Amino acid sequence: MSTGGRGGFAGAAVSTRPKDKLRRDLVVNPSLILVPLEAAGERLDRFVAALPEIASRAEAERLLASGAVRVDGEPRPKSHRLMGGELLEVDARERQPVVLEPETRELRIAYEDEHLLIVDKTAGIVVHPSAGHSGGTLVQALLDRGIAGGDVPERPGIVHRLDRDTSGLLVVARSQEAYARLQDLVRQRALDRRYLALVRGRPRSRTGRIEAPIGRDRHDPLRRSLDTDAPRDAITHFEVERLFPKHALLSIRLETGRTHQIRVHLAAIDLPVVGDPVYGVPDPELGRQFLHANRLSFPHPFGGGTVEAESPLPDELQAALERLAS
Repeated sequence: MSTGGRGGFAGAAVSTRPKDKLRRDLVVNPSLILVPLEAAGERLDRFVAALPEIASRAEAERLLASGAVRVDGEPRPKSHRLMGGELLEVDARERQPVVLEPETRELRIAYEDEHLLIVDKTAGIVVHPSAGHSGGTLVQALLDRGIAGGDVPERPGIVHRLDRDTSGLLVVARSQEAYARLQDLVRQRALDRRYLALVRGRPRSRTGRIEAPIGRDRHDPLRRSLDTDAPRDAITHFEVERLFPKHALLSIRLETGRTHQIRVHLAAIDLPVVGDPVYGVPDPELGRQFLHANRLSFPHPFGGGTVEAESPLPDELQAALERLAS
């Protein structure tokens, strides 16, 4: 970790007052905070959440995920342990209140009960509102179905996500308790997520395991990369489903669920996803990335056996396979 931010504050006095008051007094300006020595060993997200300007863990995680928090000038993961003495930059601009309105959209529900539902998302739909996507999201289409849970107002019930141009299965909670239990399953890696991906190239073996930490790219904050200052463990398993002369259809199993994980990992082993304009190879005829969440299974969080759901390949992806086979 860089220590360049400490030099100018080497002689700063350290107070023994309560931590919340200490944090108020060590604000250098509205966006610069000197981390007190008493905070050594504390997780970054918990420290940020305790700041008077932030006041919630969810808001702290949002700021960290968006790159609005830097430690000595560098972005760090939320689990980063502070040493004390760092200079923290926090861009906590005032947010407009989130008001979600239900929107009508035809949806395929693969499974539902009183606690949760599994929706089969089509490509082109953003999961929840975010910058540049205030409407037309999956969350707004599900509001009338009683989704709930979590600390982020614009993401009720959302336990995991799919990229906008990835289709397939997504589990959503219907209560805070269901959300917490589903999150526990994610942490325990008990949420079995399977995907189908068409890649350019042919794997060297029929099965494989990719273990390579990923995080925000050093040079482009909108991309994820193995070249990162904030690596997080990431593990992807694959198996060949079908071979073509210059392509392969892979069955993918996620052991972890990092942003863009499948796309980044496959590109890293020279098997870029077809139709992916960021990490893969564009395919104007396909018009989307060939990545589909086709199977989802997990122990029911309230008991009663295993929940399983499957989703067939969308027509445009099936047509792409037929073109390659012809």
